[in-house]
Amino acid sequence: MEVVCDFCEIIANGAPARVVYQDDEVFVIHNRLVWAPVMLLVMPRRHITQEAMWGDPIIASIARVALQMGAAHCPGGFRLLSNFGPDGMQSQAHGHLHVLGGTRLGRYIDRVAFPA
Repeated sequence: MEVVCDFCEIIANGAPARVVYQDDEVFVIHNRLVWAPVMLLVMPRRHITQEAMWGDPIIASIARVALQMGAAHCPGGFRLLSNFGPDGMQSQAHGHLHVLGGTRLGRYIDRVAFPA
């Protein structure tokens, strides 16, 4: 049985998502989770692990786009976040960066304040 990557399926138009931005290398969607008013996922189009993404030249393009998305969607400020492993709350194998904002985030995001 072939394991299908959720993000690869979205990028291939095989699953629905609210696409915010796309170019030849980078793809941005709204996260389905709602822990903050703005939660965007910035990812490479090609499948690469979270760890490999940070050592690959693609990270420069991902960072550039993440900064553009943060400035455009969160003019009062935003947070960039990357999760690693189960204890770090990583839920997708496909490398990605979170853009979080739309409100004063405080020290940490409180899921109780933004219930799903």
